Amino acid sequence: MKRRSLLFTVLFLLTHVVLTAQNSGKGPDAVLGRYWTPTKNAKIEIYKEGAKYYGKTVWTERSGVDTLNPDPKKRNQSLLGLVFLTDFTYDDGKYVDGQIYDPQNGNIYSCKMWLEPDGDLKARGYIGISLFGRTEVFEKIEE
Repeated sequence: MKRRSLLFTVLFLLTHVVLTAQNSGKGPDAVLGRYWTPTKNAKIEIYKEGAKYYGKTVWTERSGVDTLNPDPKKRNQSLLGLVFLTDFTYDDGKYVDGQIYDPQNGNIYSCKMWLEPDGDLKARGYIGISLFGRTEVFEKIEE
């Protein structure tokens, strides 16, 4: 009986060590970098300030200003450099409690994000609960 218990403990520890080694380098900051928008008409950059994650436009085919912004003071801000992903925190493999702003319609949605194994970023914007939302894929740009 003691042998089985010892064997179980050793197997558990080995499994834990292997899984930890496989996941190293995939911590919270793995999301940092540049991505194509789903329509590939803009590039975004995910960056970190303090313990929170944000996303802004770093290149866009569409020049102009954010005319649909619900805040009249922001309607003259450029679409280039626009911060549209805000206040995400990392929790158990996901980026949660953030918001996504859609400059196409001026709406702000609750949002959660996660990285796929291929490095692409999925973002789910929703109202209320995530069941009522839409998921978009931001393709990682290898630089």
